Amino acid sequence: MNTRQRMQALRRSGVGPVGMADAGGIAAVPEHPACVIGSGQSCEHSLVDRELNRELFTYEQTVRGRFARIVGVLKQISAHQHDATFAERAQQLALEQLGFELPREVLDDAWVSGLDLRALHSHCIFNSLKLCVERASAEQAGWSQRLPIDSNLLHSCGYHTVDISPCADGRLQGIAPYVLRLLPAPNVRVKAYAGALFDVDGDVADWAQREVERLSGAMEDGDRLNYLKIAVYHLSSSNPGAQGCAAHGSNDRQATESALSRLDELREAIDRSFGVGAAPDVLLIGVDTDLDALRIHLPDAFGDVNPHRYIETGKIYRETLGLSAEAARVRIAEMIADVESTGGWGQGQGQMRDGMRRLVSALAEANLSQIEYVIKHHTGRYAVIGHDEECIVAGEAVRTLQLRNLFYFAHLDTVEEGAPDMDVGIKIFRNLNVAHGLPVPVLVHFEYDSRIPGSRQRAVDRACRVRDAIVGRYADLAKKGLLTCAMAVSDRNGDECCDFVADEAVADH
Repeated sequence: MNTRQRMQALRRSGVGPVGMADAGGIAAVPEHPACVIGSGQSCEHSLVDRELNRELFTYEQTVRGRFARIVGVLKQISAHQHDATFAERAQQLALEQLGFELPREVLDDAWVSGLDLRALHSHCIFNSLKLCVERASAEQAGWSQRLPIDSNLLHSCGYHTVDISPCADGRLQGIAPYVLRLLPAPNVRVKAYAGALFDVDGDVADWAQREVERLSGAMEDGDRLNYLKIAVYHLSSSNPGAQGCAAHGSNDRQATESALSRLDELREAIDRSFGVGAAPDVLLIGVDTDLDALRIHLPDAFGDVNPHRYIETGKIYRETLGLSAEAARVRIAEMIADVESTGGWGQGQGQMRDGMRRLVSALAEANLSQIEYVIKHHTGRYAVIGHDEECIVAGEAVRTLQLRNLFYFAHLDTVEEGAPDMDVGIKIFRNLNVAHGLPVPVLVHFEYDSRIPGSRQRAVDRACRVRDAIVGRYADLAKKGLLTCAMAVSDRNGDECCDFVADEAVADH
């Protein structure tokens, strides 16, 4: 198919320019990459898994619905707070529409000083998260096994472990199952940091632990497999000056170069500590969070990454639309080869190895389904291109909670160490919640190993320390009842997942 035929296919599919956003972060008339469809038209790419897209959208609607109902239900309850049967009526409404009960003491005390809607709002946020976790197995079953990039594919590309550090921004919280179409598994780790500025020392320790397992023979095919570190930065094509990465002042160049710098520091640290050649493979990926399209930077033969040497899946989608699946894959390979051979400034030394090329091709192809997902289910560009998170999760990731803008995540062991990430999250929620009189809900979550005696209690103790430190750091919010915390722990080698060990607000602690 020549260029003219491809353009005709684009017009028939209704794929047109995509839009700018207004100052509030709401997409207006689209302008840039070709990722929207016209009224009554369809846009179907031969490499897209539409059944998987339908399953993912059903899940998104289910989860979103839990949180979308909260304000409406609380308004209904508030309107009846002076009725004689208020407490009973409120509980009935909550059970029927939200799926859980409200704290009885808050309802019983409403007649004295009014209904504490802030406490109820946080209670509803945390309990809606609980429902998402408790029902994850059933609600994710339809799509989890259809994700194309799984452990078998990663092994075929030469990797025993993939460690991903996206920005902590809530728009990247669906990075694995949605944007990358990567099956969450024990050998896939996601640790988010503001600006994708991951902790190099911590990553060296994580790599070393997996290396010990590999060298000890505890890892199947460990002698031929490697460790892969991926850093994921983000940008906004429609409003780059305001809706890019907050940690980098929406400066796309700074976001790209800073993430790459951390990858280079990790490789250098491991080579210096364990010998030249010990360093893992690295990959740098950018996400246009307006569209979920990827910018995949191609390593050279020595594993070096250049910020100017990349492929763009938005462009791939446009150029392969209307082609057969076989022809589209051939064209993707050609586009990757073109970048490898020309590569832009400082193109690097030679082509990436076969396993990395196979993974890059798989990521590019898988992302075409996400691009079409946004086309079909979000009119080509998310309506809210900025922040719209429900809460902050601090500590370690809750593996079963993975959805765009569901929460802002700060990976940390102590608040002092994770202060920059927490400060960015609190700044976001001052605009989202505090400006409207609502508190900032923070879930402190840590994992433990049930095989180790006392591990669970130590995780709980750590959560308590972090919770108290958060309340102390943001005392101005806590004193006004504008900060609430809950704590939860999960067994990384067992069935317990996000078990809440404290549900009460700690604004007065």
